[in-house]
Amino acid sequence: MNIVGLSCFYHDSAACLVSDGEIVAAASQEAFSRIKHDSAFPRHAIEFVLRQGGLDISKVDAFVYYDKPIRKFDRVVRSYLENFPSGFGNFVRKMPHWMNTQLRLPQTLKKELGFEGSVLYSEHHLSHAASAFFASGWEEASILTVDGVGEWVCSSWGVGRGNQISLQGETRFPHSLGLLYSAITRYLGFKVNSAEYKVMGLAPYGEPRFVAEMRKLIDVAPDGSFRLNMSYFAFDEGSRMYNERLEQLFGQPTRDLDAGDLTSFHKDMARSLQVIVDEVMVRLATTLVGQTGAPKLCLAGGVALNCVANGEILRKAPVEDIFVQPSAGDAGGAMGAALLCWNQLLQRPRLPRLPTAYLGPGYTDAEVRTVLDGYSAKYTFFEREALLDEAVRLLMAGKVLGWFQGRMEWGPRALGHRTILGDPRHPEMRDIINRKIKMREGFRPFAPSVLEDHVSEWFQLDRPSPYMLLVAPVRPDKPALPSITHVDGSARIQTISREQDALYYDLIDRFRVATGVPVLINTSMNVRGEPMVCSPDDTYRCFMRTEMDAIVMGPFVLLKEDQPVLKLRSAAEEFGLD
Repeated sequence: MNIVGLSCFYHDSAACLVSDGEIVAAASQEAFSRIKHDSAFPRHAIEFVLRQGGLDISKVDAFVYYDKPIRKFDRVVRSYLENFPSGFGNFVRKMPHWMNTQLRLPQTLKKELGFEGSVLYSEHHLSHAASAFFASGWEEASILTVDGVGEWVCSSWGVGRGNQISLQGETRFPHSLGLLYSAITRYLGFKVNSAEYKVMGLAPYGEPRFVAEMRKLIDVAPDGSFRLNMSYFAFDEGSRMYNERLEQLFGQPTRDLDAGDLTSFHKDMARSLQVIVDEVMVRLATTLVGQTGAPKLCLAGGVALNCVANGEILRKAPVEDIFVQPSAGDAGGAMGAALLCWNQLLQRPRLPRLPTAYLGPGYTDAEVRTVLDGYSAKYTFFEREALLDEAVRLLMAGKVLGWFQGRMEWGPRALGHRTILGDPRHPEMRDIINRKIKMREGFRPFAPSVLEDHVSEWFQLDRPSPYMLLVAPVRPDKPALPSITHVDGSARIQTISREQDALYYDLIDRFRVATGVPVLINTSMNVRGEPMVCSPDDTYRCFMRTEMDAIVMGPFVLLKEDQPVLKLRSAAEEFGLD
């Protein structure tokens, strides 16, 4: 049986193929369209997952959508009516989109793909819950989902046992931790549903001096339940996230999008917000585990991508372990919808834990060579052992190295297949990559990839973190790793085992043998404003538009100095940066 889960029409459209319970492929539409957080119907992602499974559209038994559009439509219409006439213009502008997307999915599938079979609908937070629990491999676990808003629900909690998920509690719109986070994200001058992770990265630079003011926005009970003070917000009107009362509360106007230097005010705001998020998540997790008696915790929803809060849960809540699948946000709902259909609706056997995060497109060496030859690129072929030696040589020489291997990662984090690598010992490497390659804000940290069997020696973490979704302190007794250590002494950790990826593991291990350090800088291969590279063509263009020194694409090593001029605008010109 072949089931395709879909997430689309809001942000981060995606598709996932589950065949007889096996997760065959999953990818976001942005990987193919090159539009970051693309919300369009994910035709290219669907075509990819079917191609990966060796299927045509006639072999699909069902499409499962991650939402219930009618319930969401009900919430949107009621919110506009209750706040009339505020936001009426926005309502008029958005209705045609609603009528022609979510409410017409079967017609869209027929028109775009020729599909006339079964179309099923999950629920938003049930899809989130399924994406975590059914991929966790656990027979029993507590489940907590927290995000902006689904249909009406903004967070939910319950338990999974065997093939059954039971959600036992929820908070409903407009009381949303995710929307609070998004509102402050916009207040600080960053894009909503796009740059919340920047606020998380900014927080360690500040002091929590606005926590008292934050408590006027949200009332948090001892059990973690909460309510927003809606006199400060306007997202229920559909026009903007907040009103002038919020600006008056904090005493400063909204920062223009991506404008100028960030001040101590903005850093302190980010830190104060993180304190509140940590408090809510720890209390919710503590209460939930106490109620269910299941000490293992599955997390999902956009807030589950807040790896700082995840680390706090591990340290402060009575949980035995946590599982967050690599695409915890809305894109991951596609996987959850498909698994929900297979495991809970059809009561089919569950498979072990998600075996890999590398569920996206992959390319053969011949396909990579064809692209490089098309650009008249200069490259050298290396056998495996020589390739690893050459990559380590470049890293130890202080070079910024692109690393393109295998199938693309599922989710927003680069996990060693579409990655930029650097030497974490180099005191200026973070600034070099931020300035010359990523074209992004200098305050944002880079993550370490560390050998799983050495993680506890270098970080205060006693378990794997394969999807880069846990933050933990760097051990102070180890040699300094300035380019992966955040200002507060922490790091967002990705562990690597040989079972995950033997080539990437061996690269880091060979660097360890040469330097004594089992760690590399790992950041996604993209420039500001673009999604992570997917294809060899994306990768070569990114290489040539930035000041990356060298790149490894499959078995081929390319040095920037050897390449012919590529007639493209620079990334700086394209994004209007100095």
